[in-house]
Amino acid sequence: MSDNGNKPLRPEQDSLYARCEDIYPREVHGIFASWRVAMVALTLGLYYILPWINWGEGRQALLFDLPNRKFNIFMMTLWPQDLIYLSALLVISALALFLFTSVGGRLWCGYTCPQTVWTEVFLWIERKVEGSRSEQMKLNKSPWNAGKILKKGGKHLIWLAFSLWTGFTFVSYFSPIRELGVAFINWDLGPWETFWIFFYAFATYGNAGWLREQVCIYMCPYARFQGVMFDDNTLIISYDEGRGDPRGSRKRGKDKPPDKGDCIDCSLCVQACPTGIDIRDGLQYQCIACAACIDACDDVMDKMDYDKGLIRYTTLNEVKGKGLHIFRPRVFVYSAILIGLVVAMLWSLATRIPVSVDITRDRNILYREAPNGKLENVYKLRIMNQDNKAHTFVISLEGLPGASLDPDEKETHVKSGEIVDTLVRVQANEKDIKTRSTRITLRVTATDDKKMAVDENASFIAPADWFQ
Repeated sequence: MSDNGNKPLRPEQDSLYARCEDIYPREVHGIFASWRVAMVALTLGLYYILPWINWGEGRQALLFDLPNRKFNIFMMTLWPQDLIYLSALLVISALALFLFTSVGGRLWCGYTCPQTVWTEVFLWIERKVEGSRSEQMKLNKSPWNAGKILKKGGKHLIWLAFSLWTGFTFVSYFSPIRELGVAFINWDLGPWETFWIFFYAFATYGNAGWLREQVCIYMCPYARFQGVMFDDNTLIISYDEGRGDPRGSRKRGKDKPPDKGDCIDCSLCVQACPTGIDIRDGLQYQCIACAACIDACDDVMDKMDYDKGLIRYTTLNEVKGKGLHIFRPRVFVYSAILIGLVVAMLWSLATRIPVSVDITRDRNILYREAPNGKLENVYKLRIMNQDNKAHTFVISLEGLPGASLDPDEKETHVKSGEIVDTLVRVQANEKDIKTRSTRITLRVTATDDKKMAVDENASFIAPADWFQ
């Protein structure tokens, strides 16, 4: 292939994409590293422990039972009819993301994103097996021998075992974990359980072990639209050019050269970055705000006896000398909406009555005369028990003085998640009926919990000629 039919293209022009260079993040220690470790322990601790917690009568506390169409969430059992709560949760999550991003930038990415959390674990395993950053680089450049095979193979075996445990835990949120464990040991898993265990394990192994920063840089959409939620008062990780430049190396313990800034150009901030960027080049979409560069730089500043904060959390306005203004109108608006939605959702869940009732009239006849001479209307009640245990419900009548049920206070037993249809006959004397259509209320109450009561309205119909 040639350029204008004469000169051949340079080798680097033959490829549309640059080769992805391997990144070996340096292990750093500091306040932000401690926060990352704490968030990894918290998030993964919850993820792996929650399925083992039981609630009540041996029921898994957190279980999304899709075959039975019910979702156990600690003391509550939700059903497909309660998907409004899922919608509310998604809206709350989106607003929380907007709020936290407008205040603190990509805090989600740096501390709680699953990709970041699992990558931190995989990096920790890699350091334990292969050693520090320099030892890893040396190992990768060395020829293959028994030692290298042992280390590389051991690392990947641990990664695979951890990934398999992760996939097993993921499926345990949808299948009871103790039954799933027995089935896994006996290799008696269903086809969908088998698929999702290995698919999620493969995704964890691939994303956290191999792709790592490429997921954040190329695959994650959040990296692309994060700038929409930023403004000049958003906290970002920034290098103080005015203080740090001109950069230049120097010996420890020597006075700072008058023509140099505080940055000694050690590149430790670049080595610590899990996405391989140089924060000194300014804010970049690849930055996940993990603050590893801050810990690395602060450690160097301590050793050089300089003030910390050459790389720090700050805002563009503060860098420009306009002051720090974190609390601004958009923050208050997001906060007010978020608090309102959270309070409304919690109030709705706290006052939720786990029983629903539908009333339909007997389609065959509007009214009829009962054997005892009273006027009778027949209704079909559909009772759904949305609680996590069975209840016996009693049906009572209100709204029409002198009227009664046949039989009086009809009882219906309904299992958890069951829907039961029952016929209710309402009878009234002619003298008690004042209009052709009288509004009545049928109340359904659990015998063992009077708070589980639902009122449904209906109309009691009488012959038209009674009122002519």
